[in-house]
Amino acid sequence: MRRVQILGVGIHNCDEAGAVQVVEAFLREEPARLHHVCTVNPEFVMEARDNSAFRQLLNRVDLATPDGVGIIAAGKLLRKPFKGRATGVALVDRLAEISARDGYSLFLLGAAPGVAGEAAQVLEGRYPGVKITGTYSGSPRHEDWPDILERLEVAQPSILLVAYGAPRQDLWIDEHRADLPASIRVAMGVGGVFDYLAGRAPLAPRLVRRVGLEWLYRLVTQPWRWRRILRVFVFGALVLRQALFGKAKR
Repeated sequence: MRRVQILGVGIHNCDEAGAVQVVEAFLREEPARLHHVCTVNPEFVMEARDNSAFRQLLNRVDLATPDGVGIIAAGKLLRKPFKGRATGVALVDRLAEISARDGYSLFLLGAAPGVAGEAAQVLEGRYPGVKITGTYSGSPRHEDWPDILERLEVAQPSILLVAYGAPRQDLWIDEHRADLPASIRVAMGVGGVFDYLAGRAPLAPRLVRRVGLEWLYRLVTQPWRWRRILRVFVFGALVLRQALFGKAKR
């Protein structure tokens, strides 16, 4: 799948349906191996500009999907339009649907204590038959790794969803991928998805998401996020410079 280069980060040109097809192929692949999936939004790209380890990781993961209207707009501005969006919220829903249909199991790791369990209950109500073999908050700290590994070895999930926030969640997956149980075929960082599912954080209404105004909804409902939202506007300015003058300087 072709990647679109935005400010030094290559993002696969896919929509939600295409991303799901790729993930299903990852799950069926034999011999089995772990595939790392990232849902890339403008904040990821901005972080990658100053964090070389994160930038290199994003450019080598098995699937980097376009998450966020800013990424879609950037593709259009660079005359390399994406087929659509593939957000973390949507992909978690689809993975739960696949689990209920085909029996692949999920483990929900991260977020505040109790949140992953609440998110699991929501998914179980939404997708009867979904197989969730464990939930745990833990942390990306080195001292928490043995406990996390023990829980994963017992649960033997097919899919690992990690909610430690970017870039920690994806760097954590990459750091431990060689030691994770062989049962895990897909690992994906999911940011605040568990909080959304559990009702701990407000998710923008469907119409607002459809027109790409999630950033405005977050600014109104979570005004303390203004610094993060400001980075999106800086991202837009840098993409414009890339479109006008070629490769953007750091």
